[in-house]
Amino acid sequence: MTNPTDTSKRSTSLKVGLVQQHAFNDKAKSLSISEQGLRELAAEGCELALLQELHATQYFCQTEDTDLFDLAESIDGPTSQRLSALADELNMVIVGSIFEKRAPGLYHNTSVVFDKDGSLAGTYRKMHIPDDPGFYEKFYFTPGDATFNDGRSGFSPIETSVGKLGVLVCWDQWYPEAARLMAMAGAEILLYPTAIGWDPRDDAAEQKRQQDAWTLIQRAHAVANGLPVMAANRVGHETDPSGQSDGIQFWGGSFIAGPQGELLQHAGEDACVLVATIDKQRTEDTRRIWPYFRDRRIDAYGDLTKRHLTP
Repeated sequence: MTNPTDTSKRSTSLKVGLVQQHAFNDKAKSLSISEQGLRELAAEGCELALLQELHATQYFCQTEDTDLFDLAESIDGPTSQRLSALADELNMVIVGSIFEKRAPGLYHNTSVVFDKDGSLAGTYRKMHIPDDPGFYEKFYFTPGDATFNDGRSGFSPIETSVGKLGVLVCWDQWYPEAARLMAMAGAEILLYPTAIGWDPRDDAAEQKRQQDAWTLIQRAHAVANGLPVMAANRVGHETDPSGQSDGIQFWGGSFIAGPQGELLQHAGEDACVLVATIDKQRTEDTRRIWPYFRDRRIDAYGDLTKRHLTP
């Protein structure tokens, strides 16, 4: 049996990176931190950079406030324009995040992907929307369309000069179906911009269980699909504007994993950038010895489209 770590047949490698940062309600301040991180990644030779979910603002979904819809921008708004210019200047594919105003009263949590020449390579609108204490996202975000107007699936990889990117967002990371559909559509890397943290009132044991589960399930997506995974989370304490809770302590923990779930880089709780080199050939090599796609019983999975199997 071939060892998937054998580099004798290596044909392609890609240096990638992500930015783990604090964010502020001042967009200019937040974006300046994002830009600093992107420039550090470019200086390290990265060709692909991932920013965290809603990196231009604090995580405003801790409370329901109609005034906060004013934070939203169009796809070609100021945040996208700045990221586009940086992608062109730095010759780097950039995966950013915006609070998108699609139409009056219609808003999305949207990833925007810019190619090395600054052109918009594509977008992904978050498909799974949570609604929990401190994470009132259903108030703000409409789920992405299951099918685009041109007939493509909402789980479609974005074609770029560095490969096909399977971009998903935060709550999507808990769903193996989303990762599988991206992989089935030809994604070469799974990317998860994220905003997740602890309720400061949780004890240390519960905090560890939550963070371990978050890391584990995304590494499992790498294993199950034979794909590298990048997850970028924010850091720092952000207060609840309503004062009804103790806010959220974002735990960082961003990481880059290989196609067998191996951690290539793993951040702590402080702001930082992570850089790793991934070998895209290892997806082919790994899938040859762990042929999950070959052995899938697609004839037996019809019930997965049902909500539940009890009456």
